[in-house]
Formats: sequence, structure tokens, C-alpha cells
Amino acid sequence: MAINFETLDYLKDGNEKQRRTYQILSRHSVFVNLQAFDPLLVGTIPLNIDTEKSDLDIICCCKIKNSFIETLIENFSHHREFLLVEKKIRNRETILATFQVEEFEIEIFGQNKPTKEQEGYRHIVIEYTILCNNDEAFRQKIIQLKHEGLTTEEAFAKQLNLTGDPYLEMLKLGERQFKT
Repeated sequence: MAINFETLDYLKDGNEKQRRTYQILSRHSVFVNLQAFDPLLVGTIPLNIDTEKSDLDIICCCKIKNSFIETLIENFSHHREFLLVEKKIRNRETILATFQVEEFEIEIFGQNKPTKEQEGYRHIVIEYTILCNNDEAFRQKIIQLKHEGLTTEEAFAKQLNLTGDPYLEMLKLGERQFKT
């Protein structure tokens, strides 16, 4: 059965860490507070390829930067290790907020781009498709490579023998094979 990454419901029936993720995000109203910004959970925990260092990555569409920043400060600045930065990522203005909620670090990533068009979402859909088309040994190899210090995209690129920028190569692979 395919996972619908547009909702958090699949986490309720997932592994222990996924269920805990659902509980924490719900208890702390993270997605409720971000509702106006079309939040999506991406990254390794939804894919069951996380390590003990994995955080919760949430992408958002922030059309009005100041409104997004105000929402982040108002709702999350009271959490431990709150940090808010503005930077350019691939020539796009980006707002990043990180903070600690219970045992998880949460990273909220906002760009003025629909969340389903952002690289984080496109990557999770591509990686999920690849994982579905491979066996458990492939998944374990991805986790092993992540333990060795590779990012998720670097691990997939290595396993798939992709050369060049792993982030861009994964997107190209998705465009060619999976029509994302």
C-alpha cells in the first residue's frame, strides 16, 4: 500500500519511532500551528531509513516571509535550542527554524514555493519509490551508508551508481523513471 505523505496518518501504524513522531507532533500541535503554510513531513523517519541522529524535517510554503517568521517565533521559540536563520538555498530565499521537542530535533524549512514542488517532498517520493522497488538489503545498505556519514541522497546515489550532485541526480532520476 502506498503512503500518502500529505497526511501524518500513516505514522500512527508505523514503527515505534514513527508512532512516537506522530504523538509528539500532535501533542505539541506542530502541524496545527503551521497549517497556513501547507506543512509536510519529509526526511528519513517517514521512510524508515532513519538513524539515531535523524531529525524531523518539515517543509512549508511561506508566501509572506514575515508572517511565517512571526508564526515560528510565536509557536516554537519557547522550545529548547530554538534557532531561526534566513539563507539562500539554490538561489531561493529560505527560512530555517530548529528546536528540540522532547527527544526530537525539529527543523522547519520554509520557501515561497508550494511544498509538493520543493526538493524535500520530491526526494521523499522518489526515495520511497526506490525503496518499494528494492529489497530489505537495499534499505539496510542505505542506513549503513548514513551511519558512515553520508546524507540520504548521497547514500541513494552511491547505491544506484549515480554520479554528480546527488541531490540533483536523484531529482533527475525521479523525472526519468517515476514521473514525479
